[in-house]
Amino acid sequence: MAKEIIDALSMKRALMRMTYEIVERNKGTKDLVLVGIKTRGWYLAERIAKNLKNLEDVEVPVGAIDISQYRDDLPEAEKEKIIHSQQLDFDITDKNVILVDDVLFTGRTIRAALDALMDQGRPAKINLAVLVDRGHRELPVRPDFIGKNIPTAMNEKVQVSMTEVDEKDSIEIVK
Repeated sequence: MAKEIIDALSMKRALMRMTYEIVERNKGTKDLVLVGIKTRGWYLAERIAKNLKNLEDVEVPVGAIDISQYRDDLPEAEKEKIIHSQQLDFDITDKNVILVDDVLFTGRTIRAALDALMDQGRPAKINLAVLVDRGHRELPVRPDFIGKNIPTAMNEKVQVSMTEVDEKDSIEIVK
């Protein structure tokens, strides 16, 4: 059973508001880069970059980061085999990185993404932008930019759909 709580227009508005907040907090777009966590975080980062282009007439670098190799639930033997590789085609050293994801839940995905980012360079700072913060943190992670706070029960799931992969824009709570 799914209940839509955010439609396409509301999602667009939330991303635009987040874009304005990013510009304000960073005092412009100088040294700004967007890094989305694959898959939907990357598409959200692309949309924010498009908003920045329209608002500030600037092209902000956008990259995608795959955190699967950085998960904390891999066996040690498998972790030892992993070679951390360059994932971004631009340097993040001394840049203001906005890490973008669709849903913030326990914080474990963000922890893995931070490890992956640090393997790519040494940013001046990292801010976290999430479309949905659903609570239930297991790690001390707090987003800087939030599209929508959606309190949930542990047995519920937040499903973000995006036209790029799901042929529609919406956010639903699934029980």
